[in-house]
Amino acid sequence: MTTAALVTNDAVALGILAVILGGVFYTNSSTHPFWQKFYKYIPALLLCYFLPSLLNTFGIVDGHTSQLYFVASRYLLPACLVLLILSVDLKAILNLGPKAIIMFLTGTLGIVIGGPIAILAVSVIDPSLLGNNGPDAVWRGMTTLAGSWIGGGANQAAMKEIYEVGGDIFSVMVTVDVIVANIWMAVLLFMASKAKEIDARTGADTSAIEVLKQKVEKYQAENARIPTLRDLMMIVAVGFGITGLAHFAADFLAPFFATNYPWTADYSLTSNFFWLVVIVTTVGLGLSFSPVRHLEAAGASKVATAFLYILVATIGLHMDISKIAETPLYFLVGIVWMLVHAGLMLLVAKLIRAPLFYMAVGSQANVGGAASAPVVAAAFHPALAPVGVLLAVFGYALGTYMAWLCGQLLQAVAA
Repeated sequence: MTTAALVTNDAVALGILAVILGGVFYTNSSTHPFWQKFYKYIPALLLCYFLPSLLNTFGIVDGHTSQLYFVASRYLLPACLVLLILSVDLKAILNLGPKAIIMFLTGTLGIVIGGPIAILAVSVIDPSLLGNNGPDAVWRGMTTLAGSWIGGGANQAAMKEIYEVGGDIFSVMVTVDVIVANIWMAVLLFMASKAKEIDARTGADTSAIEVLKQKVEKYQAENARIPTLRDLMMIVAVGFGITGLAHFAADFLAPFFATNYPWTADYSLTSNFFWLVVIVTTVGLGLSFSPVRHLEAAGASKVATAFLYILVATIGLHMDISKIAETPLYFLVGIVWMLVHAGLMLLVAKLIRAPLFYMAVGSQANVGGAASAPVVAAAFHPALAPVGVLLAVFGYALGTYMAWLCGQLLQAVAA
């Protein structure tokens, strides 16, 4: 019997998250020697993500019944993406070169081959992982994990239907998905805080990234102004106005494709969230060529980053560390799988001397999708967040195909 969470009112939960975020930022800017030393080793963004997970782990807030993540991902995330992309220098992003795409595709390959390797490796400990072809077979459940880690929720649901995954193994794999993916995201956020040292050690060429960052910083230095109430209301109008437009269009487009062209589910075209991300990204890119881009001078990206941190806190609220003890073997499969993915990415990054940024964002665009790839990208620099968005959209297109291929390989080695 599960006990009810201590806090069941989302308004109270939001207040707690706001206080946590405020506390992190207050201490992060403190001149006290303790806090300066503390944040030298622990990134502030990681704390904004980890501390809310303790609320869920210790039963203070139930992250799964709370609607805070849904609200943040459907309302704040689209507004955030618009405001971040608004001032994007598309030419400078294209000048980043092919290494970002190479690292993204390497991440996809790591997920495809990592599943079969993981189930074979862990079957040495428990041979019962192999030889089962029923609806609750482990390999079937793993296909939904592949869908989630390459594309996202829509691709995960597609794999559940394609491979006729049983409800019990599916619920276990959802838990594995949340915890293993979130642990990996925490690792990436920590690595982002050490990016300069890691890139210097690997000899990576970060010149294109530095040029992009300097252009953004130069624009802000030359044009930044203290925002007036008019500026702030214009930022709110653009962010949430386009979010509303995207929801309106997504509510029409997703059912239209689902009813008339059901085969487009392979491309995520029947997913509302997919259309939401694509529309706000497209409109944001369009506005970056218009005078609206000058809202950046009034702090559009700072407002967007505030939204992003609220999203990070609600993502953390989904993580329950104690669940690892309940089904340790399945978590071991997930961890080995993620290690194969990470190992392959680190190897290729070393071979092509790709900056850590490409590795981290290429990985998160696969594993986390549009909800968290910009978070990891922004951990390097707010100007880089659009790169995470664009790669995540690419992941939606590949997700179902690559996850299906992974499922075929899993069936071959495990059934």
